[in-house]
Amino acid sequence: MNARMKPAASAWQAVIGLEIHAQLSTASKLFSGASTAYGAEPNTQTALLDCAMPGTLPVPNREAVRKAIQFGLAIDATIAPQSVFARKNYFYPDLPKGYQISQYELPVVGAGRLRVRVDDGRVIEVEIQRAHLEEDAGKSVHDAFHAETGIDLNRAGTPLLEIVSAPVLHSAAEAVAYMRTVHTLVRWLGICDGNMQEGSFRCDCNVSVRRGSDAPLGTRTEIKNVNSFRFVEKAIEYEIERQIRALENGEAIVQETRLYDPARHQTRSMRSKESADDYRYFPDPDLPPLVIAAADIARERDALPELPQARRERYVAQLGLPEADADQLCADRATADYFEAVLAVLPGQAKLCANWVLGEVAASLNEAGIEIAAAPVSAAALAQLLARLREGSISGKIAKDVFAAMWAGEGSADAIIEARGLRQISDSGALAAAIAAVLAEHPSQVADYRGGNEKLLQFFVGQAMKRTRGQANPQQLNELLRRALAG
Repeated sequence: MNARMKPAASAWQAVIGLEIHAQLSTASKLFSGASTAYGAEPNTQTALLDCAMPGTLPVPNREAVRKAIQFGLAIDATIAPQSVFARKNYFYPDLPKGYQISQYELPVVGAGRLRVRVDDGRVIEVEIQRAHLEEDAGKSVHDAFHAETGIDLNRAGTPLLEIVSAPVLHSAAEAVAYMRTVHTLVRWLGICDGNMQEGSFRCDCNVSVRRGSDAPLGTRTEIKNVNSFRFVEKAIEYEIERQIRALENGEAIVQETRLYDPARHQTRSMRSKESADDYRYFPDPDLPPLVIAAADIARERDALPELPQARRERYVAQLGLPEADADQLCADRATADYFEAVLAVLPGQAKLCANWVLGEVAASLNEAGIEIAAAPVSAAALAQLLARLREGSISGKIAKDVFAAMWAGEGSADAIIEARGLRQISDSGALAAAIAAVLAEHPSQVADYRGGNEKLLQFFVGQAMKRTRGQANPQQLNELLRRALAG
C-alpha cells in the first residue's frame, strides 16, 4: 500500500483518541531529584534511583504535582484528594528498573473537558478522561554505533503529565486542533515548554474506524511518539485509510503499536499492543498515596491566570478585534501579554496595536528566529512609536522605518525621529510650497489631470512626498493637492 490512497467511502467513521505526553517544566526529575537539563552528554544526568540501584527510594517532586493540579483546574477537571502511584511493568533496555512509576486506577487529574476550535470554524468540546503523573523512560540511540544500539538514561525519570482524551475525535483535522489547543494551554500555564523537537511535547494516536456513528468501536491501533502537528495529521490520515481498505478487503485489524515513517508518509507495525494486564499494574510499595489538601487546590485555583479561551473571547467582545487577530494573539501567552502592555499605553487602539504586534513585530521575530520575550523592541518602546504615529508626528511609512532602526538598536522612537529629522510636516504653508513646486515642474500632467485624468493624483502625491522626504502629513497633503489641482 502506498501513501497516495483514494478517499474512503463516506459510510466509514474514524474514531480517534490522543494520549499527549507533556514534559513538566521542573528543575529536577519526578522521584530522584536529578537534573533534567536537555542536551547534556549521554548518561551524565542519571541518578541512582533512575538506574534502579538497590537501597534507593523515590520521593515525589512537589512542583510536578503542583503543575498537574494547575492543568486539571484549567480543564475543569476533578482533582483527586488522594491518588496512587503504580508500577507499570515492561522490559526494554532504556527502562533499567524493569518498570515505570506511573498512575493507573487513581490518577491525580480526573475527567475534564476542553473547547477546541477546528480550522473549519467549528467549536468542539473534547472530553479528557484523565491526566496522570509518570516518569519518562530513557532513550535508545540507533544511529550512533554500527550495528548496535546505545542507551542514554538522561531522560529516565523526567516528570511527564500524560493527558488522555476520550475517543471522541473523528478526523485528523480535529485531532490536530485538539493537540494545538493543549499545546497552547500547557505553555500558557508555564507547566511545559512545548518543545516538540526536543520531545517535551509528543503524543500517541489511537485510531479505529467503524461503519457509521452507531456501530461499535472498531479494533484500534496506536501510533507511537509522534512529535509534530504535521506528522500527527499525516499519520492519522494514512492510518484511517489503511484500516478502511483492509476492512473493505475482508481483512481483520490487528491491535498493535505502529510507528509513523515521515519519509514515506506511512505507518508500519512496531509490536503487538500491550493491554493493562500485560503491564501488571500494582501500587508502588515505596510510595504512599499522594494526598492533596483542599487548601492546596484552592490556592492553585486562585493563582490561575486568565486562560487563552477567556482572553480570546474578551478580545473579540470587549476590544472589538477580529476573531483571526484574537486567535493569533492568544496562541502564545507572551505575545498576548506584550499586546496588552502596548494597549495599556494606548487605550482604545486595540486594532492598531494588534496590527503592529502581528505585523512588524511578528515578521521581525520570524526573521531573527527568536521569541517575543527576547525582542529588542519592548512593549513600552513600541507604544511610544505608535503614540507618535497616532498623533500624526510621523506617517505610517516612516513609522516602519523607525521601527526597523529601533530593532537594530539605534535607540528610542523619539530619539530616532529627532536624530533623522523625520517628524511629519503638518504646516500648511510648507506643504503648499512643496505642492506649488511640484505642479510647476509637471505642467503637462497638471493639464491632463484637469482634463479628466484624476488617476494622476497619486503621481502628484508621490512627487510631493519625494520633495518632503516622505515627511508630509498624508491627509493634509491630499487635501491641499486636490485644492491646488482644482485651482
